[in-house]
Amino acid sequence: MRINESISESIAVKQRILSDDLLIEVIQDVANTCAEAFCNGNKVFFCGNGGSAADAQHLAAEFSGRFCYDRAPLPSEALHVNTSYLTAVANDYSFDEVYARLLKGSGREGDVLVAISTSGNSKNIIRALEEAHNLGMITVGMTGESGGKMRDLCDFLINVPSSETPRIQESHIMIGHVICEFVESSIFPK
Repeated sequence: MRINESISESIAVKQRILSDDLLIEVIQDVANTCAEAFCNGNKVFFCGNGGSAADAQHLAAEFSGRFCYDRAPLPSEALHVNTSYLTAVANDYSFDEVYARLLKGSGREGDVLVAISTSGNSKNIIRALEEAHNLGMITVGMTGESGGKMRDLCDFLINVPSSETPRIQESHIMIGHVICEFVESSIFPK
């Protein structure tokens, strides 16, 4: 049955993540980096397109709202949530510039950009990473197996071992939740 196959495929990708010590270490490094940025008064920004934009918004909300329990909010936002800004810049400049331009106005050295793209090749995500580097921000890429063009633009690359978009996205949200849980418990221990 296709339902069983889809669930099994999702589990298999997560098992590959779990057995990859280097990837687990990168996830831990990203969690530590985000926690340190928050403790230093910096922000964590997220960006993505389509389903990855939904994941970006979801994860930013876990930081700025709460994750597992009540605690102070952490400064985090998804760069696509202001539709007036997004459509104006896409119209007046280019959709490729929507995230880079917002970072140029809001990002600063020590902030973190988590750029999400299953292919690793989205032009607006690439431009955001380039601008983040110009600003002295820390860059995290969440991609699929190859890493695409993002591979060389990220301080930390979380490349899920799959080339199938649904399996990659399922793993991105799981990894994002793991990072949120670590950050929350390390900054606000119970």
